[in-house]
Amino acid sequence: VSGFGTAITLLALQTLVVVTLQSDAVAVGWLNTFRWLPYLVLGLVVGAMVDRVRRRPVMIVTDLTRAVLLAAIPLAWVLGVLTFPTLMVIVVLFGTVSLVNDGASQSFIPRLVPRSALQRAHARLDGADAVAQTAGPAVGGALIRLVGAPLAVLVDAASYLFSALMLTTLRVSEPAPVAERWSFRRFGGEVVAGVRWVYGESGLRRMAVATQVWFAGQATLLVVVVPFAYLQLGLSALQLGLVFALAGVGAVVGAATSTRVGRRLGTGGAIWCANLTSAAGVVVMAGAALAPTGWLAAAVLALGQLGHGWSMGLSNSHEMTFRQALTPDELQARTNTTLRSLNRAVIVVVSPLAGLCADRFGFVAALAAAAAIFASAALMLILSPLRRVRIE
Repeated sequence: VSGFGTAITLLALQTLVVVTLQSDAVAVGWLNTFRWLPYLVLGLVVGAMVDRVRRRPVMIVTDLTRAVLLAAIPLAWVLGVLTFPTLMVIVVLFGTVSLVNDGASQSFIPRLVPRSALQRAHARLDGADAVAQTAGPAVGGALIRLVGAPLAVLVDAASYLFSALMLTTLRVSEPAPVAERWSFRRFGGEVVAGVRWVYGESGLRRMAVATQVWFAGQATLLVVVVPFAYLQLGLSALQLGLVFALAGVGAVVGAATSTRVGRRLGTGGAIWCANLTSAAGVVVMAGAALAPTGWLAAAVLALGQLGHGWSMGLSNSHEMTFRQALTPDELQARTNTTLRSLNRAVIVVVSPLAGLCADRFGFVAALAAAAAIFASAALMLILSPLRRVRIE
């Protein structure tokens, strides 16, 4: 349910920036930068903090907080005070709370299922989220057309309230927090231990770097696609919502087939195959610029989104399984937030550059750069021993 609301908000916020506030691709780049900026600034610290506490209460409180923050967007719009700087303040606060929630929720899965079931568990979660991402953009496009982008965000606020309610009914036994005296020196040591684990002898380093390269391509895609659709292809919010819905369909199929593909290609093989598919999908998206009509352009763009969605549905469960299978429980939150914060740091840096690239060289050139980046991430894994890794 929360994923359904998030899919609506992703489209609504970018539409709000481009259409309601009448900004450009550079502004969309700054939107994504502020959304992920807390991961760069606070990510390493949050992981160490979450490792000290029970994770379910953290997830509940942060869901409730996100609901309040999102509700502030339509309220500011109704009051006539919604400006781009105001939106950025709300977005950076939302990103901070989401960072804490991510640190807790990703580290919660190994407490629910044994190591042997991690890949299937993540695949089922990815499948559920992909279903939400399929319906979310289509519903979001219709809502934006009906009530406007600011009010459409209220659906996501309600979804976080529902998420918090569901988590309160979840019964799980979590170990008690470790009672230790607080000290900056000890806390700093815990932060450093998390980074050393990821980039040291854990075996995660090559996968971590390849994933960060992938995020550079994803950051470019997130900045470029919406302005490309609205400003160059002339699509409506409803058409763009249907395009993103097809990406969700691809993600559903990718998640559903991830276990089978993993058994055939291995964990590493499934990931590099997914990265190459993303590169091909982005090339198809760029081809939408050659379409003579709006609906045909939407169809070509949707076909590329379908391939990219399939690749994300395929790869995520294998990446998470690889990461969590190698990491002890006491380092799970630090590992997850270290990687997640550095991945999002890539978005923070690349997003405004992608917006500038699109404005200066055109949307097609920016999409070509994204395709090359995805292919580079695949090549890093193909040329490494990780291509043969299998996590059973």
